[in-house]
Amino acid sequence: MENLFTLKGKKILVTGASSGIGKSIAVESSRQGAQLVIVARNAEKLDFTKELLDKNNENHFVYSCDLTSTASLDLLVESLEPLDGLVLNAGSVKLAPISFINDEMVDQLFEINVKSSIRLVQRLVKAKKINKGASIVFISSISTQKTTLGNTVYNSTKGAVNSLVKSLAYEMANKQIRANAILPGFIPTEILKENAISEEDLTKHQKNYPLGRFGTPEDVAYLAIYLLSNQSNWMTGSLINLDGGYSLK
Repeated sequence: MENLFTLKGKKILVTGASSGIGKSIAVESSRQGAQLVIVARNAEKLDFTKELLDKNNENHFVYSCDLTSTASLDLLVESLEPLDGLVLNAGSVKLAPISFINDEMVDQLFEINVKSSIRLVQRLVKAKKINKGASIVFISSISTQKTTLGNTVYNSTKGAVNSLVKSLAYEMANKQIRANAILPGFIPTEILKENAISEEDLTKHQKNYPLGRFGTPEDVAYLAIYLLSNQSNWMTGSLINLDGGYSLK
């Protein structure tokens, strides 16, 4: 039976691929035949992700760099061959009520969650390293649709991502390059270690999900594969809720 969502023959770059959602997208995309370029700061974790990639394609490429560094971005883009897909997943979460927000937090979150993506796409476009018909997938958040306390700065960055997707989709349409965003609900990943969330709070929050569970990185990966595949070639500028029904309540 034909695999409708094959990524065979496609070269796909995934940022933030050392853990969590990014790692899962890279691994599952490789299983669909894609050649991966995986990017993150932690070289050791990236090597572990590479070991999980499907071995039918021996041309996967690991690149460790700080995406907030313009010099590192320049070197990354220079090293790349033209891409058929790009998943902009690298990001950071910091929770704080408005009275505890400081300039450092604002600058840090906007740098990694927004500015690094703009700079990377801009350099790839100028270097003609995004192929005609390519798909760009951003990982945003359902918190831009239904917020919780302490998320002011993080939500602001993801709201900017949503607007970026719309503008980029319109601008790149004449090249048949698509841009869409996935807005996941709560996905327990290693990033939780950066924010003190108790088991009691998690249990309470899970009751807000009509399907009875939080999401998994694989849930996001499977939707990303659809967006990267040729089967989604008439979808662009879309912000897709993936939240187990959380936004329905």
